[in-house]
Amino acid sequence: MKQSGKQILVAGGGASGLMAAIAAARRGAKVTLLEKNKQTGKKLLVTGNGRCNFTNRNQDMKNYRSGCPAFVEQALKGFSMEDAVMFFEELGIPARDRDGYLYPADGQASSVASALRLEAERLKVRSGCNTEILSAEYTGNRFLVKTAGWQYEGDVLILACGSLAAPGTGATGDGYRLAEGFGHTVIPPLPALTGLYAAEKDCAKLAGIRQEAKVVLLIDGETCIEETGEVQFTSYGLSGIPVFQVSRYVSRALKEGRRCEICLNLWEGRGSGQTRRVFEENREYTGERSGTDTLLGVFPEKLSGVLLERAGISRKKKRNQWTQEEEYRLIKQAEELRFSVVRCRGFEQAQVCTGGVPLTELKGITMESACMPGLYLAGELLDVDGACGGYNLQWAWTSGYLAGSAAAEGTGTLC
Repeated sequence: MKQSGKQILVAGGGASGLMAAIAAARRGAKVTLLEKNKQTGKKLLVTGNGRCNFTNRNQDMKNYRSGCPAFVEQALKGFSMEDAVMFFEELGIPARDRDGYLYPADGQASSVASALRLEAERLKVRSGCNTEILSAEYTGNRFLVKTAGWQYEGDVLILACGSLAAPGTGATGDGYRLAEGFGHTVIPPLPALTGLYAAEKDCAKLAGIRQEAKVVLLIDGETCIEETGEVQFTSYGLSGIPVFQVSRYVSRALKEGRRCEICLNLWEGRGSGQTRRVFEENREYTGERSGTDTLLGVFPEKLSGVLLERAGISRKKKRNQWTQEEEYRLIKQAEELRFSVVRCRGFEQAQVCTGGVPLTELKGITMESACMPGLYLAGELLDVDGACGGYNLQWAWTSGYLAGSAAAEGTGTLC
């Protein structure tokens, strides 16, 4: 272990904060970790539905969204997915691979959080929980962090306070205020990885249905992004992983006053068009069936009813009585089932945020502030948000490791 002798304050005991504290302490720094919750790693406990999908073997850069993607790509070379896997193996957490999605072998998010805490304890990181930071300043040669009951001093301050997402885990967005106090700007944070409210009244009729589909986001009529997976219909609109994946683009577009629509292709989500082919070719056997019975085995009954209504076909009308135009309209509805998005669900339901401190305000991948020497930033506080699948945690490990390492070294050297 290198002995840097630096006194480092880490604000925030989530994934990136714990990683930053460990990386700095491994380099001999004296680290104090300040966390407002009664225990560190609280948000980690709910990731991956309690199973903690902590990274992903597919590291395609399209899964990381930021105003400066080249920065993210370079940072991920400094602490990669392979590095994260090795790091956790060293802590006694082997990875279980599920189609590239990596989880702890025991499937317990609590194991990841506990392993990080135990490593911090081994390295003698001083943890101050139930500690809310009121202010932070630089006094000329030291950082001074004030809380309700104490003030802490350090040579270096790492801000890893998280975002506004999931306030139930303690998130309040304090980090934005602290960063602004040191001269940083903040791209307004908005909910991401969340459900979407739709204007259509027939959403209530579809509530509870889960349906494979290709999800196409249209912004002002132009295709923005496409995802495929299981869509969950709700009383308010749409949810499910493919909807979550496009939600950050919806948040930004609606903020700018642009028009957003979700177009669902129900055929493409069901076996590369095989379902559509069978439906079109079985007229001889289904001609005497009513509308809803015609779609029996193709779509759930409630979804069939909405498709028929939107196509202008009575549910009771037999298929052999449909006009060619009516059947075409029905097929088209299943190919382009549209919903007008009016807003995203709030920070309470969002897994992460889009927005934060721009990466252009950092001195390269050391994560040091370009506004204040000795100040470092990591995690969700920065303008990086990942897709579902372990990418947000990978960014937390990467940015936390780089910030903690560089903070302890003090030279930008990350070896």
